[in-house]
Amino acid sequence: MTRPVFVLHEHLRPSPHFDLRLEEAGVLRSWAVPKGLPTDTAHDRLAVAVSDHDLEHATYTDEHKSIADTGWWELEDRSARRFVFRLHGRDGVRRYALIDTGRGRTEDQGRDWLLHLTKDQPA
Repeated sequence: MTRPVFVLHEHLRPSPHFDLRLEEAGVLRSWAVPKGLPTDTAHDRLAVAVSDHDLEHATYTDEHKSIADTGWWELEDRSARRFVFRLHGRDGVRRYALIDTGRGRTEDQGRDWLLHLTKDQPA
């Protein structure tokens, strides 16, 4: 059984930011996260939905883009406006929620999300 990949790309251009990419339905669903993943439960981060990327992009790097973290992810819970998941990365497992703010609505999802580090973390 193959597990769905995730990658956290660090971009230097056009301005420094991160892209969180989660494999789903044969593509990498992607969110630009200007300040990176949250490091504590009190400070959510903006995550702006961007275009899906091909799976091959999971290993892509260049002089302006590097891989900050990679591994696999698992979905815990999902509704129309929120999903909870675990990232199994290089330094362990962290549990997050992506919450659709309802702003910048497109056909199938919102553009602006909040990325939240959950209080319940894996042991």
